[in-house]
Amino acid sequence: MDVSVLAGDPCFDRMLAARPYRDRFRRGLGVRRGQRLVVLNSTWNPEGFFGSGGGHDLLPSLLPRLAAELPADDYRLAVVLHPNIWYGHGPGQIRAWLDQARRSGLTLIDPAQAWRQALLAADVVIGDFGAATYYASALGVPVLMAATGQDRLDPETPLAAFVRDAPRLDPLGPLRPQVEKLLADHQPAADPAEFVTSAPGSSAALLRRHFYALMDLPEPTAPALLEPLPLTPHDPPRRTAPLRVLTRVRHTDIVIARSTEQPYEADGDVHLAVHEDTRDPGVLELADVIVREGAADDPRLGGPEVWTAEVLGRHAHCAVAAYVSGPHECTVRSRQHGLLRLSAGPGADLDPAAYASSLYAWLADGGRVPPAGVTLAVHAAGGVHPVVVEPAKDDG
Repeated sequence: MDVSVLAGDPCFDRMLAARPYRDRFRRGLGVRRGQRLVVLNSTWNPEGFFGSGGGHDLLPSLLPRLAAELPADDYRLAVVLHPNIWYGHGPGQIRAWLDQARRSGLTLIDPAQAWRQALLAADVVIGDFGAATYYASALGVPVLMAATGQDRLDPETPLAAFVRDAPRLDPLGPLRPQVEKLLADHQPAADPAEFVTSAPGSSAALLRRHFYALMDLPEPTAPALLEPLPLTPHDPPRRTAPLRVLTRVRHTDIVIARSTEQPYEADGDVHLAVHEDTRDPGVLELADVIVREGAADDPRLGGPEVWTAEVLGRHAHCAVAAYVSGPHECTVRSRQHGLLRLSAGPGADLDPAAYASSLYAWLADGGRVPPAGVTLAVHAAGGVHPVVVEPAKDDG
């Protein structure tokens, strides 16, 4: 009597079919040119990466360190949690536990509809012995194992072998060098999917054939097809936690690194950039740069000219107010230099708030914007991003 059937893996087949659209999934998550997307993944288990939740478990406690150690313009962070973690603790509790990291730019991925797209978009996955980590490796994504759970795995299974052989995360060591070493040393397996399925891309046909055989019915002649993975909603990071911005200026070249903390030995000047919606309004009184996003014609804010003037009038220490009105542009009001428009030059692709902080550093170093404008070369995310700075008509 037959007790098994070769059926393939429809979940994995959908991911394989969607691989050509990886860049679209990355853009949907707001991953910019040169940025690396780090996806953290946890299965549903007290011994998993997330644990039982709260500050004493590995993943929640690790996230603030990742936000501090990985520069915001070089790295993008997202978390995929097993659906039962969400349903067991409740969405409100999950968001509360991860609130600090979310304000630093972390995105919580929809556990039912978007986790496959996040794995396809990832440059690195830090995970555990759950299926999503296994799928990521099968897609050729470098994996760091944060929780092995080997006591729960049959040692003879392919999953146990994968867990034993995968590189380990050292949660107590510096995090950025571990991520960079993983990326530099990663060698994709010749057939990384061999333990996921022996029939990649064939599950729809195999399953339909089996189902119709069980029903003793003739199989339709049309091809058996799977539902394609949908394009997920645009979900860029929104950083409302204060950022300490390290800059080095040489002529019109500015090297920039933004993160929630900067090391004491950092080489360069540091200023404070704060989103207007920061949790602690008192920090706004210390900010050198204040930022917010909004449509150029948003009547609630009065538009870029009015908002920037109000911010400088309200916060005496602030030198630059930046109104981000699109993915590649912002309007900046400098206390000393008036209203300016910043836009991405050819090939530039950074958060416009980074452009504003670069301009602040350049002006503080003695830079002056001529009537015809100037182009700054902003160095971040492994590349050079030209930013066009032009005087703007001030109707505010």
